[in-house]
Amino acid sequence: MLRTESLTKEYQSGGRPLTVLKDITFEIGPGELVAVVGPSGSGKTTLLGLLAGLDRPTRGRVIADGVDLGRLTEDGLARFRAARVGFVFQSFHLIPTLTARENILVPLELRGEDGGRRADELLERVGLSGREHHYPAQLSGGEQQRVALARAFSNRPRILFADEPTGNLDAATGAKVVEILLELNRESGTTTLLVTHDQDLALKARRIIRLRDGAVVEDSGGGGPP
Repeated sequence: MLRTESLTKEYQSGGRPLTVLKDITFEIGPGELVAVVGPSGSGKTTLLGLLAGLDRPTRGRVIADGVDLGRLTEDGLARFRAARVGFVFQSFHLIPTLTARENILVPLELRGEDGGRRADELLERVGLSGREHHYPAQLSGGEQQRVALARAFSNRPRILFADEPTGNLDAATGAKVVEILLELNRESGTTTLLVTHDQDLALKARRIIRLRDGAVVEDSGGGGPP
């Protein structure tokens, strides 16, 4: 479902190459839940951007759902993400001028689909029935992240990327969001990759990939269900 081959990313700094990721190779199977952990500056966010086709590697390849992302144009990458990828971010990234329901509908409308029933189902699934007409500013942080989860799953993505999904939430609220995320993952069979500093969250994953200084230093099973 998701494979990297000698993935390397370099930037120029003071006329010299700065290697942020070096020779990253791994494979993630369909439906697998994987946590990527490591200290700040280890390359986690850069890796996520490459896997999602938001950035291009200096060397190496990303194969996602059978597609070599390096062979796609920018428009092709955008279509690929719209059709097969979901995102959850630390800062929610909801559109402030749209209601909760309208935010969930955005990915479906971009695909030309009438997703009203799907949006209502997801609002109920994440416990926000009755809040569908509220704007992000009228929702708590935990409610906003639940809207973001519903939006991420609205187009039934093949792959979900979550970047610090509990980073802006208190422990109790974060635990509730994690519970919903894991339930949606199990129900949908979506391949899910979590970038997190939260060790409790990481241990719920089937597998943990640990980065340090841009390299994989550990790739082991987590504490989550197989």
